[in-house]
Amino acid sequence: MARTMWDSSVGKKTVMAVSGLIMLLYLVAHVIGNLKIFFGAGEFNHYAHWLRTVGEPFMHYEWTLWLIRIVLVVAVVAHATSAYQLSRRDIRARPSKYVHKKQRASYATRTMRWGGVILGLFIVWHILDLTTGTVHSGGFQEGHPYQNVVDTFSTWYGDVIYIVAMLALGLHVRHGFWSAAQTLGVGSRTRDRALKITADVLALLLTAGFIAVPVGVMTGVVS
Repeated sequence: MARTMWDSSVGKKTVMAVSGLIMLLYLVAHVIGNLKIFFGAGEFNHYAHWLRTVGEPFMHYEWTLWLIRIVLVVAVVAHATSAYQLSRRDIRARPSKYVHKKQRASYATRTMRWGGVILGLFIVWHILDLTTGTVHSGGFQEGHPYQNVVDTFSTWYGDVIYIVAMLALGLHVRHGFWSAAQTLGVGSRTRDRALKITADVLALLLTAGFIAVPVGVMTGVVS
């Protein structure tokens, strides 16, 4: 039954919707944590350490964090795989382009695929930069996330990569939240307006919240 569900377009859209909502919940928590950087190095570094001790003593050091990472990896892979397969299925269904383009399609709708690619590449860069330190500038300091963040956003390319990715994220969330609601049967005539407003507000707050960090470093508020 699971295989039959996965092979259907409805099943793939459902997987996309559920995995997308899991990632959205993570993004809300992540942006709140990121904003702690404005309270100083001590507050931000303490928060980063707390993430590794969540659930102790029942959970061992970093076990909860790794559990969250595993769930996110599964969500990202499921989301990307479903999106790719649905895209290929859509192309096969109409191999020739429409003569007339849909004028009412939003910018976010038209750029969902490219936005997904940008975000996928950004996730890889972000991990290599601030988790493993592989591509980090200024010398990666294990256990000093505040200084690592300041180092990253003290470079012009670090700011450009992050801000472009966050703008893509905003568009992706705006359309994705609405699409997930429709897929899961939440949408209706009476709820559509509220869902659209919620999608717009979520996208705006997440984008502004994430971009506030590099802007804070660039302006010297965070240093």
